[in-house]
Amino acid sequence: MPQTDGDHKKVMEALYWWGIPTLFRCPYDENPTGCDIGLVGVPHSSGNGTTEKDQHLGPRAVRDVSPIGRRVHGKYQLDPWAESRIFDLGDVPLPEANDNEASIQRITDYYARLAQREISTVSIGGDHSVTGGILQGLACEGSKLTKGKKVALLHFDAHTDTFHNLDHWLGAKKSAAHWASYLVQQGQVDANLSSQIGIRGNLRTLDWTTTSADLGYQLITKEQFDEIGTEETIRRFRDRIGDDPVYVTFDLDCLDPSIAPAVSNLEAGSNGFSIDQANSLLRGIRGLNVIGADVVCLMPTKDNPNKITSMVAMSIMFELICLISDKQRRLR
Repeated sequence: MPQTDGDHKKVMEALYWWGIPTLFRCPYDENPTGCDIGLVGVPHSSGNGTTEKDQHLGPRAVRDVSPIGRRVHGKYQLDPWAESRIFDLGDVPLPEANDNEASIQRITDYYARLAQREISTVSIGGDHSVTGGILQGLACEGSKLTKGKKVALLHFDAHTDTFHNLDHWLGAKKSAAHWASYLVQQGQVDANLSSQIGIRGNLRTLDWTTTSADLGYQLITKEQFDEIGTEETIRRFRDRIGDDPVYVTFDLDCLDPSIAPAVSNLEAGSNGFSIDQANSLLRGIRGLNVIGADVVCLMPTKDNPNKITSMVAMSIMFELICLISDKQRRLR
């Protein structure tokens, strides 16, 4: 059977180096009207407060490689691009990029507008401070997306990011080290519904997880995960959440450095998650009321020449998109 022009186009669109880069070849449209899932870049790196500043290059790096990613989800038997109207909404405008507090407010205002339109988002950062801005917007007072409820947070990370015992992190106040605390204290996140999974940071104090426990988070360290396994970990976080709105944030440094070497806070002292373990945990979220998600802390300037970390970020982002699209399919 001779190939058609459409067949040739499908081949070309799978070549990441061909054409105009958008996230997963989605149509680029800054206007979210008619959109079910908005894909957003958050090119921000002033919240990490260190010299590790290239996280703002993450969104462009994933746009560059994402056409080569999976198009359908075999386990879910889902084609998310056919099931949901998914747009690349572009990047959050950050004209004060070197001013962390101003940028977090810009991010908040941007996502608050999407929340009022009830648009679920999957975002690519950016350092982890962006999650604070995103959830200040999506879970703002009167949010139509969350129906006025606090959010249950599923936080995959090597670090807790609850260092509210510090006034700032090298000058940044709503920083990558603070967001998981202030969202609880301000009322956007309910820590009693939330879990932090994969924690394995290089210990600097013996009580470094106390701040998370005091807030009410369930901590499942990587060491505990290795003991109890995937199914028990999933049971524990699902039991806390119930039907409440869920937001998933995935810091790439929870993965093993051999899989994701290009992250801003590399933890090489112990094994992180394998990609199969990470995918199994994310698929354990299926069926919950996921209202949004992000992937953060990609450092493209540290990546291997084959762009492996950008491709891993793309793969995680695809899983998160499918969780939301699958939920939308179930509701139709």
